[in-house]
Amino acid sequence: MREALGGLTVRGRAFIAAGITAIACAMLLGQPALSRVGVLILVLPLVTALLLGRARYRLALVRTTSPQLVAAGQPARVTLSLTNEGRTPSGVLLLEDHVPYVLGTRPRFVVDGVRQGWQRRVTYQVRSDVRGRFEIGPMTVRVSDAFGLVELGRAFRTTVPLIVTPRISPLPPVPLGGGWTGSGDNRPRAFAFGSAEDVTVREYRRGDDLRRVHWRSSARTGELMVRREEQPWQSRATLLIDNRLLSHRGQGIASSLEAAVTVTASIAVHLSQRGFSVRLVTASGEDGAHAWHVRDSEHNSGPLLEALAVLQTDNRSHLDSSWMGEQGQGGLTIGVFGALGQSDVPLLRRFAHHTTSALAVALDVEAWAARSSRPGRHGAVPQKGSAPVLSSAGWRAVSMGPQDRVDTVWEELGRMGASRTGTSTPQGHSFARAAGSSPS
Repeated sequence: MREALGGLTVRGRAFIAAGITAIACAMLLGQPALSRVGVLILVLPLVTALLLGRARYRLALVRTTSPQLVAAGQPARVTLSLTNEGRTPSGVLLLEDHVPYVLGTRPRFVVDGVRQGWQRRVTYQVRSDVRGRFEIGPMTVRVSDAFGLVELGRAFRTTVPLIVTPRISPLPPVPLGGGWTGSGDNRPRAFAFGSAEDVTVREYRRGDDLRRVHWRSSARTGELMVRREEQPWQSRATLLIDNRLLSHRGQGIASSLEAAVTVTASIAVHLSQRGFSVRLVTASGEDGAHAWHVRDSEHNSGPLLEALAVLQTDNRSHLDSSWMGEQGQGGLTIGVFGALGQSDVPLLRRFAHHTTSALAVALDVEAWAARSSRPGRHGAVPQKGSAPVLSSAGWRAVSMGPQDRVDTVWEELGRMGASRTGTSTPQGHSFARAAGSSPS
């Protein structure tokens, strides 16, 4: 009852005040008829509050978003399915879904005629220009009577996530040249001697096909062993994004970090669509949950885009190098860098020696600093980004400014790769073939 009285609206409180005033005036003036009117006005909101407070509503809500993974600037549709599973009818339902402000204004709906077995479906759209992971919900339901005297609030605790990925720019197929080959276990092997039983094996890993288990070796070692030579040759690419705070300038979606994320996401989708196994490496190293994304997966770039959607700046001063494996067997590495100093050169050389082909997009972060009127930081390279530093460390690098298009920079990187390696691949050649993929 206390909750119901707390739900009195301004109109309901005005009715109570008017009823008390009418009863007082009737007693002072000796007007019994006025007292009856005052009692009626006073009792009406109290009875309404009592009935709404004792009512037990059983409203069920199912909220869905389509799609759950959407690019920045693209709309997503949220569907609310409401069902009254109780027997108590209600007058008017005021629905308000809690939505983060970057997704738009909070949607509000008014529905009436709620009876037993009542069902209603409402939809609305959300849109964000900012990447990230957002929670939609919970929903607040306010039950009101027909006279608008009492409103009682109910809330659903459930929420659904919406992941807004970076903007993706379609990239043209370009010949980059270099050592675009498989690596590690995916490298093809030739056996000059022995039969099919004389195979190279390795320890079983989670996700391996059980049909590849080599039982004779497993019995000898006591652990499951699988054949190596049955794996297809798979081209691999490592995407390295420098997300250190000291390497970037600008604020919000106009910062150089957002440009770096957009470039990385566009390259990741481009390579995945052309059959590459891609992994993401940040300034803090490789995240095991977002390691190699194999090419035979239907949505192989989804987890990588989710990682980029929530990527933030890192306060460390040096790039992590724990992700590097055996020297010269890193496959292709494409880096997206901000401001670099001379202290980064030794580690950049190690990265270049680790990979068979080191390509880079160097952001001219001082141009972003000029746009945001922020002075440059100590140790930053002031002219034309960090391309000269990368070139001195053995990378093939192109510079990118705030006004440059991602596809144009990608084509320039392709021309640089072709000129360095003497590749004669025509401009319209397939990127996967230019990368050196081998037929299975």
